[in-house]
Amino acid sequence: MASRWGLTLPLPNLPVRDHADLVRRAEAAGYTDLWSGETNGPDGFTPLAAAAAWTEKPRLGTGVVGVFTRGPALLAQQAAALADLSGGRFALGIGASSDRIVEGWNRMPFDRPLTRMAETVEFLDAAFAGELTATGFKLEQPPAEPPAIVLAALRGKMLRLAVERASGAFTNFLPLAGLPKVAEQLEGAPEGFELLCRFFCIPGEREQTEPLARFMFASYITVPVYEAFFRWLGYGERIDEMVAAWGARDREAAVAAAPWDIIEDTFIFGSPDEMRERLEAFVEGGITLPILTPITTPDRMGELIEALAPR
Repeated sequence: MASRWGLTLPLPNLPVRDHADLVRRAEAAGYTDLWSGETNGPDGFTPLAAAAAWTEKPRLGTGVVGVFTRGPALLAQQAAALADLSGGRFALGIGASSDRIVEGWNRMPFDRPLTRMAETVEFLDAAFAGELTATGFKLEQPPAEPPAIVLAALRGKMLRLAVERASGAFTNFLPLAGLPKVAEQLEGAPEGFELLCRFFCIPGEREQTEPLARFMFASYITVPVYEAFFRWLGYGERIDEMVAAWGARDREAAVAAAPWDIIEDTFIFGSPDEMRERLEAFVEGGITLPILTPITTPDRMGELIEALAPR
């Protein structure tokens, strides 16, 4: 059993204002961590700020916020504020995000992501220590204890940067068969280094879960950074047809071409016991913190959170 067990915030299809009871139930059920996502829903900090007021013990982490869409000084300010608000329970997960989000949605250049990440970590290390950064910025109130920094990292160079400069690496949409290749990039990591992964947990049998899982897989893995990730893992020929169909704007054909065996190896399906057993296989393979995204209707969310809690 993993020593830490996480839940994604915000929960799907629920307003942030309706999370109070659910995060309290998660804390009572034994979840040690609450990590936000940030795509096209709420930002990565606000749900954690609310959860800081609703909980007492779980670590609160951004999983992850982008280094292109926020400047490093603003990142330092937001992280310091949340570290203060949570009484030191905060960890900062940062990532380069994707060209679709940075360039497409935000109209910002997506250039040299590895360099941008390295420079941001250097800036944050200085800012959290209360020092003057290379740009002349200094936090008015640096955190009493610098928050741990975790890097979103899918492939070799970014994973190595995480080992060299951060407290952990955050991966996503990872097939179990691909975990050994990710884990081998972390050789030489310092003691206590974390490997976090988000898992989409959809209860039910194949006929219930397949339509949503196929669409989610096709829409994610056709984003260039995830396409590159799956090609790096060795799945290039398996996703070619899906990627081509999505690029031709034939969503129906792309979804149909999504390889089901890889989807099954990536998502968490079945009964709560089956899902927990599947998560434990990832833990045995090197994931130190599984972060669960339970996908169900709002009226069943609390029940599913408790059913997937650590045992």
